[in-house]
Amino acid sequence: MGQEEHVRVGIVKAKSLTVIFHSTYQSDGKCFVGEYTFVADGKERIFLPADDDASFTLKDVVIGVNFHWERKESQTFCGALQLLDEDGCVEAVNVLPVEQYLTSVISSEMSANASLEFLKAHAVISRSWLMVMKRRTGGRHGTKALHEQVNETSVIRWYDSEAHQRFDVCADDHCQRYQGITRVSNSRVREAVDATRGMVLVHDGEICDARFSKCCGGMTEMFESCWEDVPHSYLVAKKDPYCRISDSAVLSRVLNNFDQETADYYRWKAEYTTEELTELVCRKSGLDLGRILDIVPLSRSFSGRIILLKLTGEKRSVVVGKELEIRRWLSESHLYSSAFEVEKKSDGFVLHGKGWGHGVGLCQIGAAVMGELGKSCEEILKFYYPGTELVKKW
Repeated sequence: MGQEEHVRVGIVKAKSLTVIFHSTYQSDGKCFVGEYTFVADGKERIFLPADDDASFTLKDVVIGVNFHWERKESQTFCGALQLLDEDGCVEAVNVLPVEQYLTSVISSEMSANASLEFLKAHAVISRSWLMVMKRRTGGRHGTKALHEQVNETSVIRWYDSEAHQRFDVCADDHCQRYQGITRVSNSRVREAVDATRGMVLVHDGEICDARFSKCCGGMTEMFESCWEDVPHSYLVAKKDPYCRISDSAVLSRVLNNFDQETADYYRWKAEYTTEELTELVCRKSGLDLGRILDIVPLSRSFSGRIILLKLTGEKRSVVVGKELEIRRWLSESHLYSSAFEVEKKSDGFVLHGKGWGHGVGLCQIGAAVMGELGKSCEEILKFYYPGTELVKKW
């Protein structure tokens, strides 16, 4: 059995960063306590905590980058702080043990007040996904994250979680949410992480790429519908009877406050006039199609998510895919999902959609409801990742 690993998490990058050290940190033989502002100066610094309970706060951390809930907040972290000089900005990286990292992740992704069995399941999948990401680069950061096939008639892009050159994962939804100890509000989170310490999902001897999304909309999705055309037998399309819930008391226990602001995640609607959609597509795609005349889904997955979408304008037509690129072109931030039907009206278009996110793997709303219904961690994992087993790595 191996030893616990450390993870390097990119938190925020800006022209200047304000850090508050709540207890003693050391760097280059100097001690730091209190508030400091750092700017890019060509130097790289590492601030090491003088004791295990040391913490620091970063001001103006952006969360939900480019999504509809984007905002800034101050966040507090344990572990070491590394400041990097990156493109004329200073970038903050938090270095800490994996298990400590997970304590924040599962209470940032969902509410710390959710059921213990659901939090245990989330700890397992977050740990599994992290281990896959760390091993995929083999410590050599900078692997290509954007995959694209672009020509005169089509723009097919998908993005994977390997975009980070100088750390393992980021702290936002691009990877998995990590907001330090800011959201760790009760002992249940630590209990969930401790109970599953070192445990990962495995399939055919390999750690599972355990993807997850907020709400599958009634049916989960296959891996290859969203990313590389390589099937994962444990990431399949299947009906999920648990993800539809309107009980506000249950939702308040399983969702963080900013997620509760999105009330229409299960079924949603987006309306555009022809002029609005024409301007939006031109701006988000960088292509001038002329006045949009039609939107036609060309290829759908088993869950109903659109993989390829044809946009026809007065000047030209283009096919766009995969699901995230579709969501980016048709919204100021991102559509909730690519699972939508198109209603064409005389003065525009209405998109009638379902679900929130890519839908692959565990559905967080559905899994949280399973936990509220008394399902065990193992039952939740078996439902969303069929054919897998739990293995203890440390």
